Amino acid sequence: MVTLTPAAPASPEETQVIAVGTALPAEETKKHVFRADVQALRAVAVLTVVLYHAHIPYLTGGYVGVDVFFVISGFLITGLLIREKDRTGKISIKKFYGRRMRRIMPAAALTMIGTVVASYHWLGYIRGAHIAEDAQWSSVFLANIHYAAVGTDYLNSQDPPSTLQHFWSLSVEEQFYVVWPVMFLILGLLGRKYKSRWLMIVPVGLVIIVSYAFSVWYTAESVTQAYFSPFTRACELGAGAMLAVLMPSLKKIPMAWSLVLSIGGMIGIVVTAFTFTEATTFPGSMVALPVLATCAVLAGGSAAGANGTKLNSVYAFKPIQWIGLWSYSLYLLHWPILMIAEQRLGHVPPPRTRVILLLSALTLAALSYYFVENPARNFKLIRKRSIVSIFVGIFLIFTVVFVTATLVGTHPAIPVSTYGK
Repeated sequence: MVTLTPAAPASPEETQVIAVGTALPAEETKKHVFRADVQALRAVAVLTVVLYHAHIPYLTGGYVGVDVFFVISGFLITGLLIREKDRTGKISIKKFYGRRMRRIMPAAALTMIGTVVASYHWLGYIRGAHIAEDAQWSSVFLANIHYAAVGTDYLNSQDPPSTLQHFWSLSVEEQFYVVWPVMFLILGLLGRKYKSRWLMIVPVGLVIIVSYAFSVWYTAESVTQAYFSPFTRACELGAGAMLAVLMPSLKKIPMAWSLVLSIGGMIGIVVTAFTFTEATTFPGSMVALPVLATCAVLAGGSAAGANGTKLNSVYAFKPIQWIGLWSYSLYLLHWPILMIAEQRLGHVPPPRTRVILLLSALTLAALSYYFVENPARNFKLIRKRSIVSIFVGIFLIFTVVFVTATLVGTHPAIPVSTYGK
């Protein structure tokens, strides 16, 4: 589910990651070592979420894919910030948010506008107006706050879910990254650049401990509010961030253990996806299981170095890599496609229809990656000028708000039952 949204110069002795969620100049990306295990993790994460939403039997806890995405995101983005600090001695907030805008907004804006228009067309004007409001909250990365405020129970709601409800996870991630680079700046003032990595251990550890404790308490108090809260989810992003901080130490793990960690972690993710259910109190204490499993896979890959574990040939399997590459767009697109069909029919579509819908989502995700995501990240005019990237992102946000507000203002409230008659 995340977004993952979504989706990273290196010293010769340190394993680096190409972060699908980031965009660096060509001269920098040449220095990166590609990690197939990270892409495979992204594929596993998005598949568990997508198949869960498609009502695949026995995959009762597929929602943990979002937690996998959170850990990956914390790992990749923190690693990028650390390497920038080590390389230049500083962190550029402007460049950071420029990268985030190029990465997130083009595909997200297109999805939001397309979903609102499709919801108006197939679900009626009343439903479309509600989805348009959701799009406005989602466009400014406050969807989780909005859904928590209206009391949406993501797992057990009897009401039709919003066709943009999955944007809550993208909002949580971006809220986290409002404060994360600032912490790097503050810590950068406290030590020399070669000590900056180790200065992160205590504050990141505190974030993890406090957030996890809050998750356990708040989930018991209000599971719906806790599910959408950025404070309960900070421990997940923080866990990935801690791995990035500890990268030099992870390299010292024996090669034999890297394989154990990688296999054990993947098994852990799959087991939680098939054993957790809607009755599982989540996030709460149980969130530790998919988070630790994801950390194990990332730690195993980090220990194995540039050549990867013996599983690398499996991770590098082309279809797995393709799905990992398209995972952000697939996450954005699958939910509105499935939900619009389900709500239009009034029931869960039959298996054959669901397969067709999933294949349609996968096809559109590939097209989105090659014709929206990738061109937006690599367009020279905005890539070389971070301020332009930021303004483009802001423009896209205003575009979503303007289009949705116009649709609400120009369409009467016709119930779905009379639509098209």
